[in-house]
This record gives sequence, structure tokens and C-alpha cells, in this order.
Amino acid sequence: MRRFSTAILLIAGIALSGCAGLNQTQQRTATGALGGGALGGIIGSFSGNAGLGALLGAGVGGAGGYLYDQSQQQRGYGGNRGNRGYDRRY
Repeated sequence: MRRFSTAILLIAGIALSGCAGLNQTQQRTATGALGGGALGGIIGSFSGNAGLGALLGAGVGGAGGYLYDQSQQQRGYGGNRGNRGYDRRY
């Protein structure tokens, strides 16, 4: 059991280190997929199929995160935090 726990921690650390260079769109999409997968797995466990619930939840959450990012970029809140969508050229 101890060997299994060490392996899980090592895999989780490697997976999280791959998220360091993501842009804002990728971060929001990944966050939506992670949250959707977790919630879908919990809801799916009530019906007896947690794997399918997690898969569907991750898909819906990822799409929701992407759409949220696109709406934020249209409002001018994406990318550069100092630029609120205004053209600084006069």
C-alpha cells in the first residue's frame, strides 16, 4: 500500500508540473474539465457508473471553461491583465 501511495504522489507531481506553461484559455478549460470531472464522478457514483459520469462531466466542464474564457476575452478581461480591452493608441 505504501508503494502505491508513493507512486500516486509521484504521478500527480509530474502531471501538475506539466501545467506550468499554460495560457489563460488553457487554464480555464483545464479547470472546468477538472471540476466537471469531479462533480460528474460524484453524481455518477449515485447511479452506479462513476467513470461515465466523470467522463461526461469532464467534457461538459471543459467546454464550459472554454466558453467562459471566450466570453471574458470578448469583454476585454483575457490575456493581459493590465489591458481592459481599450486601445491605448491615440
